[in-house]
Amino acid sequence: MRRLLIWSACFILFNLALGLTAYMSGVRSPDTHWSTANREPIGIAPDPRTEQQAIVQVYAARAFSWRGYFGVHSWISVKPANADHFTTYEVTGWRVRYGGNAVRASRRAPDSRWFGSEPELLAELRGEPAREAIVRLQIAVDTYEFNSIYTVWPGPNSNTFIAHLGRVLPELRLDLPPTAVGKDYLASGLWAPAPSGTGYQLSLMGLFGVLVAWEEGLELNILGLTYGIDLNDLSLKLPMIGRIGFSSGNTPSA
Repeated sequence: MRRLLIWSACFILFNLALGLTAYMSGVRSPDTHWSTANREPIGIAPDPRTEQQAIVQVYAARAFSWRGYFGVHSWISVKPANADHFTTYEVTGWRVRYGGNAVRASRRAPDSRWFGSEPELLAELRGEPAREAIVRLQIAVDTYEFNSIYTVWPGPNSNTFIAHLGRVLPELRLDLPPTAVGKDYLASGLWAPAPSGTGYQLSLMGLFGVLVAWEEGLELNILGLTYGIDLNDLSLKLPMIGRIGFSSGNTPSA
């Protein structure tokens, strides 16, 4: 018992140190009121008025307020062929608190800031692969199991929703960042494909688990926090801080 308490104390202190590092590194949402926070796009998404092909894009940005110290908010945006706008699907907790559905559909720009935090493009499809994926994605959105439930930790939350869609669309090869708390909360059972579709994971209510996949690498989930190594991108994955190292698809988080 004493040894367990010592290990628990060391684990808590270690994560507090990570949180302090994240704070010093500035990986958090800007200190501002939500009503005045910047929501403008950053200019990396294609203009739907000139881009005629079908498009699917997945983004993530640091969550607002204190949540930004710990994790990101993620969403998916789709544009069918010849459509003049994107539709963005995401899960927000405030809608559930007021009796609404967790899943929200809007026309906000795919690359718009999340209450001041700049988004990162995680995955995309264009052309015929996107056209085929949008059909399956719409069904997955309409039948999402946790549409009336939201829990910041360990899930289900916005990252649970996007991880679910990643499993439905393995062609995205979606590698969610280690700061996507809730991505390991499974809809049912203990075993499921990884969000990227390139491996598998075992998870106990999003609190404890292991994931092995070509795209994500090796990840350990301890109390909803991700620790891992990605040999494909030569990087370490740490809670709160994110990805450390080099990545072919994402910029280093620290």
